[in-house]
Amino acid sequence: MATDYDAPRNTNDESSDDSIEELKGRRDDKAGSTIDVDTEAVEGIELPGADLSGEELTVRVVPIQQDEFTCMTCFLVHHRTQLAGEDKNGQPICVDCAS
Repeated sequence: MATDYDAPRNTNDESSDDSIEELKGRRDDKAGSTIDVDTEAVEGIELPGADLSGEELTVRVVPIQQDEFTCMTCFLVHHRTQLAGEDKNGQPICVDCAS
């Protein structure tokens, strides 16, 4: 069956006849409802600025591989497939920085 997308939509919804005051009242009713907060779920979350001076972080650093290069514009390590070329000083540049 063909559908005429240019024809006005008829949703048979009576809410389209509501006055602006009724719509504002509904919005205020929804905004005034209380929000159920699960305090147990957020107890373990640290806020920004928390004192982490006593914490140790261990990260395994992998040296640059044979098929990787460091972009001299963004200083990120990329795979050779991301190499766009070299800048005027002969330094490698990634595809993102070249565009």
